[in-house]
Amino acid sequence: MTKKIISIIVILLLLFFTLNINVYAQSIPLGSFEVTLSREKIMPGQEVTVNVNFGESLGAYTVDVAYDNKIFEYVSVDGGTENDNSTRVRVTYYDSTGGSNPRTNMSVTFKAKEELEATNLSDFSVTAEGLSNSDASQDYDDITSPVKKSITVEPDYKDYKIALNYTGDIIKDTEKEMELITSSSMGKNYDHVKMKVEITNKPSDDATVKLLATERTRQEIDLVTDGWGEPTGYELGGKDAKQVLDIRGLFSQAGNYKIKISLLDKDTSDAEIASQEFDITVKETAQIDNEGNEDNTNGNQNNTIEGEEQNTINDNNENTSGNGSNTGNVQNEMPETLPKTGMTQYIYFITAIAILGTGYIALRNFKKDK
Repeated sequence: MTKKIISIIVILLLLFFTLNINVYAQSIPLGSFEVTLSREKIMPGQEVTVNVNFGESLGAYTVDVAYDNKIFEYVSVDGGTENDNSTRVRVTYYDSTGGSNPRTNMSVTFKAKEELEATNLSDFSVTAEGLSNSDASQDYDDITSPVKKSITVEPDYKDYKIALNYTGDIIKDTEKEMELITSSSMGKNYDHVKMKVEITNKPSDDATVKLLATERTRQEIDLVTDGWGEPTGYELGGKDAKQVLDIRGLFSQAGNYKIKISLLDKDTSDAEIASQEFDITVKETAQIDNEGNEDNTNGNQNNTIEGEEQNTINDNNENTSGNGSNTGNVQNEMPETLPKTGMTQYIYFITAIAILGTGYIALRNFKKDK
C-alpha cells in the first residue's frame, strides 16, 4: 500500500513539474508594439528615425527594419548590434547583465539620398522575434505581420516660370519667330501636362492670333486652338527642368494683345500648375529709314516676357550703322585740327617750286648786271 502511495505521489510531482515547465515555456503577446517615425515627410539629404516601443522591459530581442535602398541609406542604430544588408537592418540585443539593463525601445536612423529629383513614397516595414523579459523568465510572441510606416521624400520644388522671347518688332500679317520656354530649377514631376493658350484681349473682335508650332510628326498646329501636347499630355519635371518650344506668331491687326499661357495637370482634372499673361504690341508696318531700308533700331532688342513680372524687356542695345559693329555709347567730337588732304600737299609743292624758280631767275639777272 505504501509503495502505491509513493508511486502516486511521484507521478503527481512529475505531472506538476511538467505542467509548470509548459506554462513558463508558453509565450504571450506583448502588451504593445508601436512603430513611429520622427518625420513623415523629408527632403533629399535629410534623416528620419524609425522608433520601436515594446511596451515592456525586454532583456532580449531581434528587430528587422526593411527599407528601400533606392531611396534611403542606413545611418545608425540605438539599442543593439546592427547588421545592414542594404535592404534590411537587423538589430539584435541581449542583456548580458542578467536583467539589470533591459530596454523598452530601440531605433534605426536612415538618410534620404541626395540625388533624388522626384517625389518618392516609401514604407519602412518592421518585424521582431526572440522577445523575452528582463530576466528571460517570459517569452513573447514574434511579430511576424510587418508593421509598416509610410514616408514621403520630396525635393524643395520651385514654381514653374513661363517666358515668351522674340527679337525686334512684331508686324501685322508677318510671321514672327518666338521661343516659348517653360522652366524650373527644381520642377515638380508631372506625367501628363497640357499647355493651354488663350487670347484674353485684342484690338478688335475681328483680330486673330496664331501661334504655330511643329510636332515631332512634322504636323503644324496652332497653340491657340489646339494647345500643346498629346491628348493625354506630356511629362515635365526634375532638376533644371526646361522645355523650349519654337513657335511662329501671326497677328492680323496692329494694336495691343494679351495672351495667357497655362500649364494644366491632366491627372488632377486639369488643375492649373502655372500660368502667365503676356502683353504684346503689334505694329502696322516696319519703320523705314532715310535710305529706304527697314529701320531696325529696335531690331536687335530681345523682347522677353518671363516669370511674375510680365514685362517686355528692352535692353537698349546700341547699334552702329555701316559696319554693323557695336561700340556702346560713342560721342562724335569735332577734331581740333583738320587732316591734311592730298590736294593740300600738292599746293605746297607747287608753291615751293615757284619760289625756287623765281629765285634762280633773279640770281641770273643779278650776275648779268655785274
